[in-house]
Amino acid sequence: MNRIIRLFFVMLMQLTRLSYVPAFAARRRGFPAGLWPGASRPSVKPRRLAAYRNIPIFLMAAVITACGGGSDADADGSSETAGVGLEQTLMLDSAHGGYEAAWGLRDCAACHSLSAIHQQAENIQPLVRRHGYDTCAGCHGRNGTDLPRRCLICHNPDDLPATPRQHGAHNHDFVAGVDVAANDGHCLACHDNSDMDGRFDINRDLTRFPDAGQNSSPYSGISDFCLRCHNRDHQQAAWPLGDGAADDTLIAIEDAWNYIDKHGVLEGLGTRIYAGLRNGYVYGSRVACTDCHAMHGTDNAKLIIGRSDTGASLLDQAFRNRPYEVVVTEGDYSQLCVLCHAMDSISDQGAEDTGNGLAGVHATGSDCLACHSHGEAVQAGM
Repeated sequence: MNRIIRLFFVMLMQLTRLSYVPAFAARRRGFPAGLWPGASRPSVKPRRLAAYRNIPIFLMAAVITACGGGSDADADGSSETAGVGLEQTLMLDSAHGGYEAAWGLRDCAACHSLSAIHQQAENIQPLVRRHGYDTCAGCHGRNGTDLPRRCLICHNPDDLPATPRQHGAHNHDFVAGVDVAANDGHCLACHDNSDMDGRFDINRDLTRFPDAGQNSSPYSGISDFCLRCHNRDHQQAAWPLGDGAADDTLIAIEDAWNYIDKHGVLEGLGTRIYAGLRNGYVYGSRVACTDCHAMHGTDNAKLIIGRSDTGASLLDQAFRNRPYEVVVTEGDYSQLCVLCHAMDSISDQGAEDTGNGLAGVHATGSDCLACHSHGEAVQAGM
């Protein structure tokens, strides 16, 4: 109600051009109650009295605007399809409603009808109607309150089974060596301000973590996002990984990516005896972390993807989306490797089915890690 009263006096001053300022407004701005600096309190002339008759009309308009009623954003869906620019956001701030009129309010239903919002967002509107106002804070923030931000209320295997796929015993739960069920806090750690427009953009839909220089620089790729946490000397304070062993992949991967692994910055030449790649990848490709590791759900240890359509992003899309299963047992990663690798000249076990319908790698049924691991510079490495 105080916000409405403030709006009333703002409209009053605009209509009558009086210099008088209510005491509470002056205090908010650091001035003595009564007058702005240098202002005087003029008498109200008769020609201005007519303006007072319009005050109720303007006040009603201000209240409607403050609550968001009839806004163009709700009507044309622009709030859901604003694009991927960094300046766009669905998050509410103190300007919500104008003059802070709606900031700090917990009851979204006071101004927004479920039947009216998201009319142009066909992928969102049914979910909001089904789950109600509990969905609001997840996308739009807490609005200056302690409302919980709920992500999994919509992003679950029943409502949105493919965005993301969450099937499997393991997920990126921020606790190494322990399987913890996904929760809303896990989601928000990496996705604190997504625009939910259906197009994944690394610099809009991922939390902006500071880089090695503690600058909020844009991500150059999905692996850049991962490596701002997984490194030796500039980990995120909220998600520390510790020192660990020198060869602990969780912290050594930044060095391996930049200086050792052929899947990273260094380029393979394709001159080895087992050379050959499937359509989409070339030996100069940088393989994203998420091409091999699933963040949201897998039954494979080390978060190895469980099927081709949850990783291997550069593959021919028809091939990738078939999809091909990936099962890792006792160090045998052949079903993962064969998604992208297919020997040009068959040798060794290159013609044998790895178990998912694909062939093309030189060994299957044995431990691959003796020669192929992150940071391995002597053997073939990664």
